[in-house]
Amino acid sequence: MKRILFVVTAASTWTLKDGTEHPTGYWAEELAEPHRIFSEAGWETVIATPGGVAPTLDELSLGVAGGLPRRRRDMRSYLEGIQGSLDHPLALVDVNEADFDLVFYPGGHGPMEDLAFDADSGALLERRLGAGRPLALLCHAPAAVLAARRADGTNAFAGRRMTGLSNVEERLNTFGWKAAWYLQDALEESGILYEKGKLPLRPFVVTDGNLYTGQNPQSARALADRVLEDL
Repeated sequence: MKRILFVVTAASTWTLKDGTEHPTGYWAEELAEPHRIFSEAGWETVIATPGGVAPTLDELSLGVAGGLPRRRRDMRSYLEGIQGSLDHPLALVDVNEADFDLVFYPGGHGPMEDLAFDADSGALLERRLGAGRPLALLCHAPAAVLAARRADGTNAFAGRRMTGLSNVEERLNTFGWKAAWYLQDALEESGILYEKGKLPLRPFVVTDGNLYTGQNPQSARALADRVLEDL
């Protein structure tokens, strides 16, 4: 049986440039859809967070931004079905990513708050990338690679092709204009070869060897399907 490690943000707020804290967490579709796809394929799923803190669902992701009512109900129902795993995640520092066939980072604004600066996550990502084993990050989750730094201070992902939520898509959120920094800008400044789709909020996936990234929540299914097909 193949095994997948979901590395999920433990943040429940996102600090904006004016110092205010916006409620956040993980985005429902970005966790529920890949989790369902891999579970239905017979994979064993394990969830880990920084500090082993139970992750927070961003309720905005099950509001109008989460799609049609039936789809939102289905996602909430699925997440309730795996609530036991969500309530008792492993501590990221205690996880050996080499034990898993795939490491998957779902997004939400939470990773901008914690995983972007988390040394344990950064070290895991550097090891995983260097080992050439499958790694996938979705939407805001590529913020986590900002913490993956080599001994010389350079980013371990510099020169790799990636996507993630674009500046345009971030500004579609009314509170996005208040962001202290933008993911696209930060990735490009780190030497990453950022790519995006022609239209915002449409599925777009980039593959670069063992590295898979999806641009936005709408890419959740496409990203999971692509990784599953390759593996």
